Amino acid sequence: MPRPAYSSPAVHPLHLADVVYPEGHPRYGETGPVFAFLVAHPDGSVLVDTGIGPPHELIDRLYKPVRYPLEEALAGIGLAPADVRLIINTHLHFDHCGGNQFFPGRPILVQRREHESSGAPGYTLPDWVDFPGANYQLLDGDGDLLPGLRVVATRHTPGHQSVVVDTDNGAIVIAGQATETAAEFEAEQEDSSILKLKSFRPVRVLFSHDFATWPQG
Repeated sequence: MPRPAYSSPAVHPLHLADVVYPEGHPRYGETGPVFAFLVAHPDGSVLVDTGIGPPHELIDRLYKPVRYPLEEALAGIGLAPADVRLIINTHLHFDHCGGNQFFPGRPILVQRREHESSGAPGYTLPDWVDFPGANYQLLDGDGDLLPGLRVVATRHTPGHQSVVVDTDNGAIVIAGQATETAAEFEAEQEDSSILKLKSFRPVRVLFSHDFATWPQG
């Protein structure tokens, strides 16, 4: 089946899981979504984050996830995993890199500081980062990756990055977990990395763990 062609980038949220936040989490007891994002770019499909990964005893006990397969989410927009040209991880916590292992050999773009931090005890699941065929390409700060597609270093982890996509309708920001919610993004007036994202004057901001987008309404 022929794959769709794109004249301008577009961004598709992929709802890959729902989790129950465990004790000690700021959202303890709430159920929240886990999103990845497919950037349909003229130069190839780019997957931002890969979700929570396969069943895992510790993760399943703590977070009680309901998973929605990545392959099915991609099929819903007419794509297959083989169509993904490259992957961008906003960061390497388990719920953002869990599906990396399904893309051996595919370039995975992550900040150098994040990759170095991922080896710390309890930071992530090491086997979900260092899997056979892992092909990490390490970045140092902000930069353009493809025409109209750039990464911006933002808060949350030592090497967290957000993604800015220029579309015909204006900039779309994939904030990742730079803020937890759209409401938090709206309220933030001091953090330099969030102000940097706002400086792109985005028409829409998307979040890894919030159904809401910004601006709201």
